[in-house]
Amino acid sequence: MSSTFSGDETAPFFGFLGAAAALVFSCMGAAYGTAKSGVGVASMGVMRPELVMKSIVPVVMAGVLGIYGLIIAVIISTGINPKAKSYYLFDGYAHLSSGLACGLAGLSAGMAIGIVGDAGVRYGAFIPLGFGRANAQQPKLFVGMILILIFAEALALYGLIVGIILSSRAGQSRAE
Repeated sequence: MSSTFSGDETAPFFGFLGAAAALVFSCMGAAYGTAKSGVGVASMGVMRPELVMKSIVPVVMAGVLGIYGLIIAVIISTGINPKAKSYYLFDGYAHLSSGLACGLAGLSAGMAIGIVGDAGVRYGAFIPLGFGRANAQQPKLFVGMILILIFAEALALYGLIVGIILSSRAGQSRAE
């Protein structure tokens, strides 16, 4: 490395790994939640097409998860500039943990949103004519589904908050 670099040479690797983890895992959660909820919306839309727009809420909530990962990835990547200031292993590990916290929370929230969204619009209880649809047959279930989706989305918000706190810890490993 050049003589202008100060800090640990491997530290930026961990920082960039954290940025990638935040974006990749959050987008994986968003993709899973969108796909799983979308299957439920599509199957319900065959029977009751007028309820499709009302049932699209889980798909939208799952899509927001990728934005959380993008926010943390941008925060981390702007904090990695080893030529401007020293970047030590502590900083790299702080950014890695920040990205993993946000990304894995987004992945778990996406899985929860997908399962709840699919079951919320497509009810799995057996009825004599086949499988019913929760939103199509039980309109009161919609409010409960939205509340569960909000709590599932809160998991990703917790990861975002922890990710911001952890990424702000980078640079505090030394007194400057």
